[in-house]
Amino acid sequence: MRFFRRIEIPAEIRDESDAVEPGLWSRGFGLAATRSLQTLAVLALVAIVVFAITQLSLVFIPVTIALILACAIHPVVNLMRKRGVPSILATWIALIGIIVVLGGIIWIIVLTVRTQWDDLATSATEGFVQVAAWVQTLPFDIEAIDLDDVWSTVTGFLTSASFGQGALAGVSATASFFTGLALMIVVLFFFLKDGPRIWEFLLRPFTGQAYARARRVGDKAVEVFGSYIRGTSIVAAADAIGIGIGLAILQIPLAVPLAVIVFLTAFIPLVGATAAGILAALVALVTHGPIEALVVVGIVVLVNQLEGNFLQPVVMARSLKLHALVILLALTAGTILGGIVGAVLSVPLAAAAWGIITVWDGPSTPARPFRQKRSETV
Repeated sequence: MRFFRRIEIPAEIRDESDAVEPGLWSRGFGLAATRSLQTLAVLALVAIVVFAITQLSLVFIPVTIALILACAIHPVVNLMRKRGVPSILATWIALIGIIVVLGGIIWIIVLTVRTQWDDLATSATEGFVQVAAWVQTLPFDIEAIDLDDVWSTVTGFLTSASFGQGALAGVSATASFFTGLALMIVVLFFFLKDGPRIWEFLLRPFTGQAYARARRVGDKAVEVFGSYIRGTSIVAAADAIGIGIGLAILQIPLAVPLAVIVFLTAFIPLVGATAAGILAALVALVTHGPIEALVVVGIVVLVNQLEGNFLQPVVMARSLKLHALVILLALTAGTILGGIVGAVLSVPLAAAAWGIITVWDGPSTPARPFRQKRSETV
């Protein structure tokens, strides 16, 4: 005798019962809970990565700068190798060329500042006196500044413990800078010499489609980094030459250092060239007066408009396909995390990340959430 009988459940009831469980997590609050957990997991991973980067900034920043520079210089090294130059010799030529260019820029700035510093200090003093005299002509009263109090305040600060702590922090920052610079040069040398082999070594764990995807991602990142640095260098050089010529015509002191500052700050999109232009206008205001300062502002605006409307769309079209809001958010986040260096690195990293997304599922197929949906015609 059987104590248990097998009960057959109709197919339609069985299908409905099977669909109940998945429906709890695919509709309504279940879907919201699933997406919330996924978002929290992603945010936790991002927080861990950001924390690790901030703790290892002395390693991360030099390695990242070396990687970006290597991507920009790799075509030159590759061309020398194709022309028969030995690999090690081509690497040394490229590396020494970079050091000579950077050293030459620093030497020009120091030499120009030394030769024009006395004139600038005299002009600044005269400009300060003129501004003080102009303030006295205002219709409302402004209390005169007691220079003795100012001097005593400055002297007290220079002899205080906080100034000594700040000086020690400055020495530590200088030591960290030179340590990072040495590390960047060494890493850049190995990236230029053995970059493709290093990447192949890192791709060993991947096979099949994963290997093809990793290969696409690496190639796209190298392309974006190289195009961004080369394009930004062209745009920055155009800004520096245009503004520098204008400053030289107006006989503004420190025209060459200001032009170099324009070139360097142009690597910070949206705000870099504008900040350098404001600095040039302030120098013109102190040394020559408000009319020349307004002319300098006009020159800066004109050069930025020509660069933004004609040169940048041609040079940067392929390397930087980011909305201005995305660039601004990347700049803000990079500045908070890494200061000026973070602001410089944030935009190429964001551009590389977007480039990786565009080739994630194929040479011209973006990742699924970023694909453009085509509307079906009825």
